[in-house]
Amino acid sequence: MPFVLDPQIAAAFAPTGEWAPPPVGDVATRRAFLEHLFSEAAPPVPADVSVSAHHATSADGAQIELRWYAAKDAAAGPAAIYFHGGGYIFGNAALFDGAVAAYASTTGVSVLAVDYRLAPEHPHPVPLEDAYAALTWLHERAAELSVDVDRIAVMGESAGGGLAAALAILARDRGGPKIVRQILIMPMLDDRTDTPDPNIAPHALWSYDDNTTGWRALLGTAAGGPDVAVTAAPARLQDAVGLPPAYIEVGQLDVFRDESIAYATILSRAGVPVELHLHPGVPHIAFEFFAPDADVGKRIMADRFRVLGAI
Repeated sequence: MPFVLDPQIAAAFAPTGEWAPPPVGDVATRRAFLEHLFSEAAPPVPADVSVSAHHATSADGAQIELRWYAAKDAAAGPAAIYFHGGGYIFGNAALFDGAVAAYASTTGVSVLAVDYRLAPEHPHPVPLEDAYAALTWLHERAAELSVDVDRIAVMGESAGGGLAAALAILARDRGGPKIVRQILIMPMLDDRTDTPDPNIAPHALWSYDDNTTGWRALLGTAAGGPDVAVTAAPARLQDAVGLPPAYIEVGQLDVFRDESIAYATILSRAGVPVELHLHPGVPHIAFEFFAPDADVGKRIMADRFRVLGAI
C-alpha cells in the first residue's frame, strides 16, 4: 500500500502551487524561491517575547549575528541554541524570528538563534565554527543573561538539526562547553542520501536533488565520498559515547527518514538516551510556518515544547 500525504498538510501547501524544480547545483534559484516562500508564511513574534541582537566572533575572525529571544516574565534557568533550516544554502536567523520566539513564549526557555554563514560561499567547517562560537559566547555570558550553564541545549531543524548534532560532537571532542541535550528536528545528517526512495520521492518537499545540491554546496567534491568528517555529516559517527541525550523527530515521507532512524540507533547503542518520533503521512515541513493548524502539526509542536521546557 503506497504512502499517503496527510490531507491537512496537502491542503496547507495547495495555495503555493507548482514550481519547476531547478537542476542539481542551482543554489540561486532554490535560495530565492524558498526564502520568498518562508518570508510569506513567517509567523509573527509573540508580544510577550523580547528579541535582541548580539554578535560573536567566529574562528576566522568574522562577526556572527546572534538573536536572543526571552519571554518577558521568564525566570533564570535553561536556554537553547537554535539553528535554522535551509539545506545549508538559504535562510537567516531573522527569517525565523516568529517561530523561534514561539518556543520562548510557550516554554519560558530563552533561545539564542545563530545566523551561521551559508554554503557555497562558506563551506564546511565555516557554519560549524560559527555554531561553536555561539556556544562559547552563551557560556561566557550565562550569568549576564540569567542562564544556568548546566542547562544549555542545542536545537535545530533540517540543516540546523544536522548542525546541532555536529556541534554536540565537536564540543565533546574538543572538551568544550557543556551541552545538556540535543533536539534534532527532521535533521540533515547524511551526505550519502542521494538515491530516491520511490515511496518518498512523490511527496518530498525537500527533494533528493535539493539534498544533493545542499551537500555539494557544503562539501564540494568530497560530498558522498570516503573523506567526509563526522562533524560535517554526523551520520558517519561511529563513537557516540559521551554525547548528550537526544530528541529526534522525522516524517515518514521525509528524505531524511532513514538517516534519522539510523542516527537514533547509533546513539542508543552507545548508551545515549534517545526519544525518537516517526510521523506517518508527514513530509519534510516546518509546521510552525506552513501547517500550524494541522492535527499532526499540533501534536509535533506539543512534543517540541515539552522537550524544550524540560531542559
